[in-house]
Amino acid sequence: MTRESTTTAHNGFVRSDTIRHAFSVAMSDMYQNEVPLYQDLLTLVADVNKATLEKDTLLAAQLAHTGELPRLDMERHGAIRLGTANELAMMRRLFAVMGMHPVGYYDLAPASVPVHSTAFRALDSASLNQSPFRVFTSLLRLDLIDDEALRAAAEEALSARHIFTDEAIALIEQFERDGGLGAADSARFVQAALETFRWHKDTPISKTLYQQLSDQHRLIADVVGFKGPHINHLTPRTLDIDAVQQGMAERGIPPKAIIEGPPPRHCPILLRQTSFKALQESVNFRKADGTYEAGEHSARFGEIEQRGVALTAKGRALYDELLAQARNDLGATPNEDNAAKYMKLLSAAFSAFPDDYQTLHDEALAYFYYQPVCDGLEQDTSERTLALITSDPKTLNQDDLSQLIRQGVLRIEPIVYEDFLPVSAAGIFQSNLQEDKPSDYAGTSNKDEFEQALGAAVYDEMALYTDMQRQSLTQSLQALQSFTQRRPKTELS
Repeated sequence: MTRESTTTAHNGFVRSDTIRHAFSVAMSDMYQNEVPLYQDLLTLVADVNKATLEKDTLLAAQLAHTGELPRLDMERHGAIRLGTANELAMMRRLFAVMGMHPVGYYDLAPASVPVHSTAFRALDSASLNQSPFRVFTSLLRLDLIDDEALRAAAEEALSARHIFTDEAIALIEQFERDGGLGAADSARFVQAALETFRWHKDTPISKTLYQQLSDQHRLIADVVGFKGPHINHLTPRTLDIDAVQQGMAERGIPPKAIIEGPPPRHCPILLRQTSFKALQESVNFRKADGTYEAGEHSARFGEIEQRGVALTAKGRALYDELLAQARNDLGATPNEDNAAKYMKLLSAAFSAFPDDYQTLHDEALAYFYYQPVCDGLEQDTSERTLALITSDPKTLNQDDLSQLIRQGVLRIEPIVYEDFLPVSAAGIFQSNLQEDKPSDYAGTSNKDEFEQALGAAVYDEMALYTDMQRQSLTQSLQALQSFTQRRPKTELS
């Protein structure tokens, strides 16, 4: 396969996966220039990943089997916050050019953050392995601001801004009209789209309005107070987040006190996240006469994540139950003062969650890729095994699959969790926005309203993982069947 065939579709358009990768690289370069400490973070993560792979050969083999090893160094997720439905709808169209689609609905209001969100990402394993770039995208819920005058002022400020360049909009419309972009237009698109996420030091609102918004919630000030949705963090993936947490402190990078998500485990599940504390940055607030006055703003930070296996609905229910147990036992919001106690309670609660992949599979707690082990058929040619591998995949139950795994005919590898956790996201936001007082947002979750603003339904992440697992089983059985048909038949003596 030529290099051109991997980057250019047969109709001459550049593949969306390729555009996404180019955009991810450009975004990383921009963020390194804007936040120099981010480069130190990337160096630390690279050092930890290298050391982890050298000492853990089983993990290295697992990542090779799932196709994740080559993508590890380029894995990033960003986070942005939007202010209006129109901004969200156009952002969906912009990400579609890059083959990124809205997956999942997250309501952060119950965790005292006045937004609801989705994650834009690729949908299938092949695309994710080529460019695992994701953007956690939040829409501000102005309806949760109880001060009517302040809400009106925020709406006026947001209605006056335009976060997309004319060139970006024109190229999005061209992509939608023609079905793709050529090489030159793709390069132009990457640069034009990048402008939406750039940091702007000069703000369009007054210092007084900024402070009023910040008093309501710092995140509201971060959304309303600026010209666009500057990228707030660009998160690399580590294979050992505890080592990164320790390394941050050793290298003079101030880490947050608590790693969000589940406790350390032999078999990681879902998502663990930490970060360095938000930067205090100089900004210029606009005065009525058009001049500016100096001020400060704190929002952008460096986040790191460690990803584990995706959990089924049954697994998520157990996870949520154990997480709630630990937090209820703590009796307070986890913070710097109670971090050690919280981690102890968390580890104790999660002792009830199985910590080996075979049990996670057998109890249907997590999602796995099935992979054929044709050598296993050399050792086992029983009628039962042959009957199972020639069955309709839909008829196989968990016991059947476990039998094939134990007989060495199938291998399981964890499907990495590609999505997010609302409680963890809220914890990161609150820590880095220095919101230590809980806000009372009584509004209820409103997925329908979010999808109406988005202009599309969000994908169900559980359905995507189920499809990935089912497809891997079908392909594995087909490979095993093909092997048995090609194998020479021995003559009976």
